[in-house]
Amino acid sequence: MEQEFEDIDSEGRWQNLYLEIRNQSHECAFKVAKYPENRNRNRYRDVSPFDHSRVKLENTENDYINASLVVMEEAQRRYILTQGPLRNTCGHFWLMIWEQKTKAVIMLNRVIEKGSEKCAQYWPTQEEREMSFRDTRFVVTLVSEDVKSYYTTRVLELQNANTGETRQIYHFHYTTWPDFGVPESPASFLNFLFKVRESGSLGMDQGPAVVHCSAGIGRSGTFSLVDTCLVLMDKRKDPLAVDIRKILLDMRKYRMGLIQTPDQLRFSYMAVLEGAKYIMGDSSVQKQWRELSREDQEPLSESPPPPQPPKCTERYNGSKLSRLEDGMDPKTGKKTGLETPNKESDRDAGINARKRHRDEKMSNPTQKTQKQTKPRINDPDKKRKRDGSGISICKHDASEEKRWETAAKQQHPRGRNPPLHRTLHLKENNNVQSRQKNVHF
Repeated sequence: MEQEFEDIDSEGRWQNLYLEIRNQSHECAFKVAKYPENRNRNRYRDVSPFDHSRVKLENTENDYINASLVVMEEAQRRYILTQGPLRNTCGHFWLMIWEQKTKAVIMLNRVIEKGSEKCAQYWPTQEEREMSFRDTRFVVTLVSEDVKSYYTTRVLELQNANTGETRQIYHFHYTTWPDFGVPESPASFLNFLFKVRESGSLGMDQGPAVVHCSAGIGRSGTFSLVDTCLVLMDKRKDPLAVDIRKILLDMRKYRMGLIQTPDQLRFSYMAVLEGAKYIMGDSSVQKQWRELSREDQEPLSESPPPPQPPKCTERYNGSKLSRLEDGMDPKTGKKTGLETPNKESDRDAGINARKRHRDEKMSNPTQKTQKQTKPRINDPDKKRKRDGSGISICKHDASEEKRWETAAKQQHPRGRNPPLHRTLHLKENNNVQSRQKNVHF
């Protein structure tokens, strides 16, 4: 395997290998994800769970959640790979964890990345200590929190408000893994992975671990692939017997798009090769990983800190779980403090579904430069509308017409200005579209 890695690296074939894997991946049906009633439960339009492997919620009229059960039988590993919960799906997320008897949640992203919300705040912070989800009747309490330089370990208590039963859930949060990127080093990643393993949360005697990032395919796929390869390497006692490419193709039968970039594929090879040292008997490497990861250093603080997103809630969506009077505990009759759902959460979810594509567009420096060079017409006395070309248009008069034509010339360096009758037609269409946008159904 090491020779294979060196050959691919020296020849610069990671892009080709990644494309080969993508082209050979199985294409399975994902019809349920596209149902109209499920659109606001998907963070991204192009990331959907396959019908045959999607996790189904049990005690609800709508059983859909964007999550896939990945089963690697030889490795005796089961993972639930899922998107970062939306504000309107946090209750579904905890319902899934309860029903699947999950012991640990592995979170590989930050709530806010590059100024955009990539995941709702679905667990309580040190300040609030407790969160309640009225739609699915769960209360989550923060028991403890251990903050390291690049990851945080939390112990959460999950309570079923209908029965009063509680369970302890581990929350392993990797805080420095960039979207579409890779960790700082294989050592820091493996140190984190083995912390998760030491909790006993990945074994078959527990429910499947929930692994998520923003979309549940890139960073989540990398984590699951490396862990599975190391388990198989340990079982077979032969590093050469593990075919990373084949294992990834097997995992992609359960969830689309696992491993999103050639860099993530390359990092997976590097992490497996480094982890093989421990599997083959060199126990000292685990101490080296811990030292190289510098986990005991102070974590880097963001400047300025990202704004805290609103609590994730959802209006009642047909749950068959009993609805109690205004948060009354079924056993004690006392107030449970279950929060009132946010009426705007469904609208927010629809907006979130387009964020991934918008983020990529905003991060393109070429497009940013183009936006800066567009001519701007400043007139504080007139209200303006914008058409698709980005040129400001206002009500028709001679002076404004002349300024509009001047701006249009700058937009058409070849001197091909739009004819006047087309100019007026654009304005009329723009006014009609503006009026239509103000109509709410």
